[in-house]
Amino acid sequence: MAVNLKKSTAMELMSMTPLIDCVFLLLIFFLVAARFEQEERQLNVKLPSASEAKPLTARPKEVFVNIDAKGQFLIQGKIVSVERLAEILTTAARNNPTQSVVIRADKNVLWNFVAAAMNACNKAGISDYRVATAEGG
Repeated sequence: MAVNLKKSTAMELMSMTPLIDCVFLLLIFFLVAARFEQEERQLNVKLPSASEAKPLTARPKEVFVNIDAKGQFLIQGKIVSVERLAEILTTAARNNPTQSVVIRADKNVLWNFVAAAMNACNKAGISDYRVATAEGG
């Protein structure tokens, strides 16, 4: 038993010409835009030099302040005093305004030492500091 289906008239009414026109216009737009970008990069411009310039793509390096169980401050494996810690952080903040500090303290250290490290960060003008903890505590 054959089934007779009535053909839809929707495809007959829809014209593909405007759709093709839109695709060609988008293609032309992106080709022209890519060409302008390439020309901008090929201009012979002598850029000025800056002694303090830093690449924008470089992610700022975090400063790690370690505090051992005795309350000694360690930066890059060297024991430093609270005053020296403040100097190092001030220099780091001066070199990088978005400097961040990670304070890693032994779990048995007195909170006074952690507070002293936070205070040194505040004195240096660093507001992006955090205290590291172990997972699953």
